[in-house]
Amino acid sequence: MTEDRGLAAQFAQISGELMGESTEELTFDAVVKRAADTIPGCVHAGITLRRRRGRAETVAATDGLVDRLDAVQYALQEGPCLDAAFERENVVIHDVSTDRRWPRWADEARQAGVVSAMAIRLSTAEETLGALNLYGEQPHNFDGDTADIALIFAAHATEAMSKARLVTGLRTALETRHVIGIAQGVLAARYDISYERAFEVLHRYSNDHNLKLRDVARTVTETRRLPGDEPEVTA
Repeated sequence: MTEDRGLAAQFAQISGELMGESTEELTFDAVVKRAADTIPGCVHAGITLRRRRGRAETVAATDGLVDRLDAVQYALQEGPCLDAAFERENVVIHDVSTDRRWPRWADEARQAGVVSAMAIRLSTAEETLGALNLYGEQPHNFDGDTADIALIFAAHATEAMSKARLVTGLRTALETRHVIGIAQGVLAARYDISYERAFEVLHRYSNDHNLKLRDVARTVTETRRLPGDEPEVTA
């Protein structure tokens, strides 16, 4: 019972630390660092995020070994982190020398000194973010109680990452709205048109040139005109 209370207190502290980070990048870095510090047998850790069109990207890693092993998975289109992020919930490799699910990646991992691994899906009720990848240097590093600790840690990490993504999205939306407002003012003053008409010009240019509205607006605020050839603007 005392051990359970100690573990609960430890995870409460970890959750508070992860939730307290101010950006996605800082949250990602804190997650991998705390994973290596908290999960027994975890020597290396990384985060793979799902991107559009089935792509995957490593956004945080404790060291270059993680980046290298993840890059091999992305190149081969096979491996535990890809399975956890896209195919199934969690993957445990007790010993890379005997696990033949991904033989080419396993050979690379063994040569790098990795013996066992665990990839845990990071998902909320609404979406799957990606996977938390853990690597150990002994066989069966992620069995039994250690696997349970890793799963609890991943749940706290997912909550912190989801919150960080929401905050980043809100901050980006506010910044975008601010930049568009300035660009409207620039066009309104330059061409003596209304703010509504200025927004229509920005929106039309964005669609015609397949550019994001915020990028067009940012260019207008920096150059005081529309990028490229200026379309005729009438009141």
